[in-house]
Amino acid sequence: MINQTQEPKIQHHVAVLAFPFGTHAAPLLSIVRRLAAAVPPNNTTVFSFFNTCHSNSSIFSSAAPNDNIKPYNVSDGVPEGYQFQGKPQEKIELFVKAAPQSFREAFDVAVRETGKEVTCLLTDAFFWFAADMAQEMRVPWLSFWTAGPTSLSAHLYTDLIRSTLTLPDANYGPPSNAKQKLEFIPGLSKVEVQDLPEGIVFGNLDSIFPSMLHQMGQVLPRATLVFINSFEELDTTITQDLKSKLKKFLNVGPLNLASPPPPSADVNGCIPWLEKQKASSVAYISFGSVMVPPPEELVAIAEALQGSGVPFIWSLRENSWTHLPKGFVEERAKKLQQGMVVSWAPQTEILSHGAVGVFVTHCGWNSLLESIEGGVPMICRPSFGDQRLNARMVQDGWEIGVGLEEGGGEVTFTRDAVLKSLDLVLNQERGKRMRERIKALNQLAKQAVGPKGSSADNFKTLFDDITSPPVQTHRHD
Repeated sequence: MINQTQEPKIQHHVAVLAFPFGTHAAPLLSIVRRLAAAVPPNNTTVFSFFNTCHSNSSIFSSAAPNDNIKPYNVSDGVPEGYQFQGKPQEKIELFVKAAPQSFREAFDVAVRETGKEVTCLLTDAFFWFAADMAQEMRVPWLSFWTAGPTSLSAHLYTDLIRSTLTLPDANYGPPSNAKQKLEFIPGLSKVEVQDLPEGIVFGNLDSIFPSMLHQMGQVLPRATLVFINSFEELDTTITQDLKSKLKKFLNVGPLNLASPPPPSADVNGCIPWLEKQKASSVAYISFGSVMVPPPEELVAIAEALQGSGVPFIWSLRENSWTHLPKGFVEERAKKLQQGMVVSWAPQTEILSHGAVGVFVTHCGWNSLLESIEGGVPMICRPSFGDQRLNARMVQDGWEIGVGLEEGGGEVTFTRDAVLKSLDLVLNQERGKRMRERIKALNQLAKQAVGPKGSSADNFKTLFDDITSPPVQTHRHD
């Protein structure tokens, strides 16, 4: 007999589409794990996580299994017997060209295995084709932008930026008005043309990445909602403008504060070493997992550290140690006197330690958030993508750090520039004000993810959009 008073189980099958390059798939999995953990016992929501085999192996290997999240491998788009030609972003181009068909084929497998039709698309924002896919399937499209609000705004306004500015004759060099500020875009009045990511007004505008991001900016207003790993209070002007341009725009971060990951293994003894240092005295140096400054800049950093006597932890891949001055690693890392050079460091834990006074960074979005979470001002050396935009906002928008070239132009490390920046942040009154401002942002971030905070409320909205009926489903023939 069926208990007529019992609530029927609500069944949802969320197809999660990950971008398998850079630091995209891991934050998406992080938010999916949080969503899955919030599902009540009487709800049979399942999440099928579609990603390449290589990326799935990497991000699922260190994570605890979850009964309602299952990874599915999709093709990397590389044809059998293909000979790589050494072109920039060749792997990305092959993957993206094959992605719509690859994902559809994987959907069929997941539907057969789960017995549930796909009821929602949750995707990396890069996948502009998800707009048509969701429309064909008659399901909501929830899009995750893994970077910050400033860069998202720049991509949404690409057509306006291009029509307003004088573009270079060739598609590669920066425009003649590189120093012009984007005062015609809400919240971007401090941003200069030269700060924009490649592919908006300079770079090869017809290559895969610019084309992908341009199409993304055009179709994101069709998404049921767009959500990002940030908090509304960081930039209320941009937040309000994005809310006016998108059907629904949600800040649900910082994710590390909302759902703290387990502590990283401190294999090189960074934290015990920090315990012996004075408060706000240590420089932490790291440039992420993708780019490393050229050898001459690594030498400049080392010489500045030697000259300043500032205690430091420098996370640098071991294959780059050969570029450092002779004896630099041995003299410091092995004797643990002034500082340590390590091949890997627990960044979140280091930036949260009271001994750290400055973060020398490439200004990637995740690193920027971790600096705010730790209350540590930054010295920015951006390389590509959204990093220049982030650096501009750090220096001139939020005033929580400094760039190496305050007057603009080529941003490179020199011994004198690093010495000047270290002294400014660690010893001068301006550095003290930066520390006060970033600690205030730290408190706002904690409030945002706390009870009744803006990010907590936005996460509930995101969860409700995924798990609340009614849901129209697409039938697979």
